[in-house]
Parts: sequence; structure tokens; C-alpha cells
Amino acid sequence: MSLTGRADEPGKRSLRREFIAARNALTSDDVREAADALAERALSLPEVAGARTVAAYVSVGAEPGTLALLDALRARGVRVLLPVLLPDNDLDWGAYRGEESLARVRHGGRMTLSEPAGERLGPDAVTAADVVLLPGLAVDERGMRLGRGGGSYDRVLARLERAGARPALLVLLYDREVVARVPEEPHDRPVDAVVTPSGVRRFR
Repeated sequence: MSLTGRADEPGKRSLRREFIAARNALTSDDVREAADALAERALSLPEVAGARTVAAYVSVGAEPGTLALLDALRARGVRVLLPVLLPDNDLDWGAYRGEESLARVRHGGRMTLSEPAGERLGPDAVTAADVVLLPGLAVDERGMRLGRGGGSYDRVLARLERAGARPALLVLLYDREVVARVPEEPHDRPVDAVVTPSGVRRFR
């Protein structure tokens, strides 16, 4: 397998299409049941149980659901940070204050995201998080994550590294999205654990 982005990218694009198609075939009941199970699994992790600040995101469409988890964290008194997509694909952050505090924002005809409507805290706010939930389409047996390809979270991970921050990196997925291998590029970093409806798998 080549380690150059140029060679790997077609393979990543093909894999992304496959995983997105499988998600789009799920029923709303499938998504809701998985979201409840994911919240329960994630909340039982020691890293999450002891966290004061969690950087997360609001799931869209048939992504593994996060709202149940966000609300449970907030009920525990955890500070929850949510991303705001910037024009250059970097991420700013805002605090989650309940579902009513979210605004639906359309980004250049590409996608509509639910983002925090309040004060912007700056891209470096994520460096204060004890846990960072990373969106993804798959993770492999080494903990390497297949993202959607926008590069936003590559910037987040680079920012954490520059700041010397070491939050727990978690990804929430459906069970069948834990696979043997995903294409890897030099800048990719492994996650610490994957949470699926049926359990948790740790990588380091």
C-alpha cells in the first residue's frame, strides 16, 4: 500500500461511497437504537466519566447519533464543545447548551450542519478538551480512521499536537464499520478507541 496521499485518495473515495451507501440504507429505528446504545457505551468509559470538557459534534443524517450522548454529558455538568465549520474547512468551536441552542447552517451547497448558535471560542478551544470525539466512516484494527475527506479533523489533530494536548481520541461507529484496514497517509493519526453499539475496542 502506498503511503502517498495521491495514490491512496482514489481508494479512500471508493471506500467512503460504500460506507455512506450502507448508512443511507439504515432505517430511522436502526439509527435511533444505535444512538442510544452508543451513548450508554461512551458514558461508561473512564475517560468520558472523568472528563470536564468534551469536544464532540452533532451527527447528521444516518451518521451514528450523538445527541443522546451530548445531552447526557451536559446533564452531568460536562462542558461540551461543538464545531463550527469555517470557509477554509478549519473548525471554530462553541458551547452546547441544549438542542434548542443549535442552528442549521448550510455550507456552500455542500451540506447542512447543526452548529452552536452562541459565542465563538476560537479554533484553539479544542486544546482544552479531555476527550475529543472524531467523526468517521470506519476505523481499522490499528485505530486508523477513515474520515469524510474534508480535512477539518486533520487540522484539529495537528492543532492538538502543536499544543502538546493529549485528549482521549474516540470515534463512534456502527459495528460493521470496524474493518481490517483502511488506506493510510503520513499525516493520519490513530484514535485511542472506537465505540460501537455492541462494545468498545481500544487501540492504545
